[in-house]
Amino acid sequence: MTSRHHDAAIRSRALVRDFGDHHAVAGVDLEVGRGEVYGFLGPNGAGKSTTVRMLCTLLAPTSGDAAVAGFDVVSQPGDVRLRIGVALQDAALDPRQTGRELLRLQGRLYGLSGRDADRRTQQLGELIDVADALDRPIAGYSGGMKRRLDLAAALIHNPEVLFLDEPTTGLDPVSRTTVWQEVERLNHELGMTIFLTTQYLEEADVLADRVGIIDDGRIVAEGTPAELKRRVGNDLVIVTLGRGAPDVRGTLAALPEVVDVDAHGNEVVISSENGSAAVSDIVVALRDAGAEVKELTLRTPTLDDVFLELTGSRMSADEERPREREEVPA
Repeated sequence: MTSRHHDAAIRSRALVRDFGDHHAVAGVDLEVGRGEVYGFLGPNGAGKSTTVRMLCTLLAPTSGDAAVAGFDVVSQPGDVRLRIGVALQDAALDPRQTGRELLRLQGRLYGLSGRDADRRTQQLGELIDVADALDRPIAGYSGGMKRRLDLAAALIHNPEVLFLDEPTTGLDPVSRTTVWQEVERLNHELGMTIFLTTQYLEEADVLADRVGIIDDGRIVAEGTPAELKRRVGNDLVIVTLGRGAPDVRGTLAALPEVVDVDAHGNEVVISSENGSAAVSDIVVALRDAGAEVKELTLRTPTLDDVFLELTGSRMSADEERPREREEVPA
């Protein structure tokens, strides 16, 4: 007999995975609420994929514990698998099958009747925008279509929790946007909990309710994208003034939203906790002081700035990304 023992969609406590003397995951505590989109970020080899594989019951923890959809990943793996959908990188799709054959087989493996599997296949084909290609061999699918088909396969049994491992890596911008729209629809319309690992910081910024950043196998920061960006520092308003501009540092420093003012020649850099609120006051103050504004730029902290501060490296989506050390459990 199985029993659920926690209301969170995903929970882990002191989760550890060692490969020999290498600590791939070194004590991860997670709590993801039902209906939440959680973005999971980290530099190369930080432990992202290893953590996901443990949560999906593909890899046994060395120590610690975790529950997904209320079931323990070690003692109740079958219950976990019935309630999760998983779209990992490098999906193994049989190129000889048609999309319909793949989805129908996936549905049957999850215990759907033939009729229900056919109905879900048609529904998902339309939802994920591959309906027109369902009867063509997968070999002829584009990268974006394969990614969307893999997403449909993960959804065939109406999972409670969906794990997406870098779902848009390598896709063109149009296909990436399409996948983002599907993820938002699944979350908003169906209330599905989504655990998303991504190398695109913009993706986490757009989609995630909360973000966790993992480095060296440990979570080093967690919060909403806005909270994390506020931790890094202030917004910057960068103003280029016309020739012969008066010294405006004192005038600007007196404004209520301004934290600091720095000037280099005709360029003035104003630091503010709320740059968008400060811009209009800055422009008015400069005009009143008789300064000509040639150019004004508002730069707010990005998740890449957060990343750099916490891990010492930027997270570039274009860099070569060595794969984490992984072993298949016996």
